[in-house]
Amino acid sequence: MEQFISLAQLPVGGIARVKQLLSTGSMRRRLQDIGLIEGTQVRCVQKSPAGDPIAYEIRGAVIALRTDDSSQILIQPSE
Repeated sequence: MEQFISLAQLPVGGIARVKQLLSTGSMRRRLQDIGLIEGTQVRCVQKSPAGDPIAYEIRGAVIALRTDDSSQILIQPSE
């Protein structure tokens, strides 16, 4: 069985593929607009010293997301 974790749990340098968005409403739309759709590859670039926000590389752009938002994105880490 496949194991999914939230994007917020991806370690720095880790690469994963988006499996599902749990967000709803305008936040879901915003995440889709920046390219977070099923199958998109995401890499964790950097975590702030306090742990929030976290920078991710998404389709060639670096985007910072709050932990609350990134925890609503299910991913499958690359082996």
